[in-house]
Amino acid sequence: MLDQDMTAKIANGQGFIAALDQSGGSTPKALKGYGVEEGAWSSDEEMFGLIHDMRSRIITSPCFNGEKVIGAILFERTMDGQADGKPVPQVLKERGVVPFIKIDKGLEDDVNGVQLMKPMPELDALLARAKSLGVYGTKERSVINLANREGITAIVKQQFEVGQQVLAGGLMPMLEPELNIKSPERAEAEQILLEELLKALDAMPGDDKVMLKLSIPSKSGLFDPLVDHRRVLRVVALSGGYARPEACAELAKNRGMIASFSRALLEDLRFQMSADEFNGSLGGAIDEIHKASTVKV
Repeated sequence: MLDQDMTAKIANGQGFIAALDQSGGSTPKALKGYGVEEGAWSSDEEMFGLIHDMRSRIITSPCFNGEKVIGAILFERTMDGQADGKPVPQVLKERGVVPFIKIDKGLEDDVNGVQLMKPMPELDALLARAKSLGVYGTKERSVINLANREGITAIVKQQFEVGQQVLAGGLMPMLEPELNIKSPERAEAEQILLEELLKALDAMPGDDKVMLKLSIPSKSGLFDPLVDHRRVLRVVALSGGYARPEACAELAKNRGMIASFSRALLEDLRFQMSADEFNGSLGGAIDEIHKASTVKV
């Protein structure tokens, strides 16, 4: 797929984006969910090898293709790795799946009810490497915990600044100001986030577009103005701690939002499964998430 083909697939594709980007801090939890306990590895390299094996198994499954999975977000090590003897981004593109790369390096401590992203001094080099491997876009996560206007404004400002750096590197930025769905001020924080995102989108120079990855709103349809904004290529949703049935039910209430689930996609997979069991379980999850992304209620 060429860049224009990938842009068309992300803008108009009837499917969802798989999030396979668990980083070092969240890898043990992801492996435990997969049925691999912490004592199964003795070094970080072995741990990352186990998670890469899991991701490779997913990516090469017959049901993981561009028919229902239009994109996949990768951890840096996964991007640099191989599946079926080929670079992972190449394998994805051959299957009709658009590759993205997680670029953030984790979160700062909470200030003003939010957690900004840590500095990314090596970002330009990472963007160049990703571009050379055929990656289409990036994803960057920060977190909003409270309805603090100053904090949320800072989150949005940082997200768009990094997004401009990504655009300058020739990639499509997926901005992810995650809103903690357990926040006691969730509804108010969602409204402030919507207002600040619209301001930032309206202020964007040139003709560039960005993607947004957002928590599913507590009020269905709240993010419709973002879905319709001329500067937004696509709005995708994270599962945010919901189990898959609830995440899908909530997503289906929101026009124009498609899934970009991680835990909700992988929650039933276990390394002990036979190939048929694994592919059947993954296929069932893909079908359920695809339906919630494309059939709205």
